[in-house]
Amino acid sequence: MFKMMALFKKPENQESFDEYYFGTHIPLTKKIPGLQDLRITKITGSPMGESDFYLLCEMYYESKEAFKEASRTEESKASGKDVMKFAGDIVTFMFGEEKND
Repeated sequence: MFKMMALFKKPENQESFDEYYFGTHIPLTKKIPGLQDLRITKITGSPMGESDFYLLCEMYYESKEAFKEASRTEESKASGKDVMKFAGDIVTFMFGEEKND
């Protein structure tokens, strides 16, 4: 399974971020064709105490090819444009493949 991850640093206004993220951005993202699952983790701390990170979103696709196909859609482009609008300065994107050995 291929996934794209979005890791967000703590926003200045967490309440405003949550309202927009869960009320506007996630419904937009869920419309992406080929997206099989979406999991969100609120980061509550680290082994060293506080964390600079706030939230991790994992978006699952059948394969890297399925992700590439999905990323060419209007829905994916709209989601990408939206996240850069409200969180471009606090988000980092990563790709990964889960291994179940």
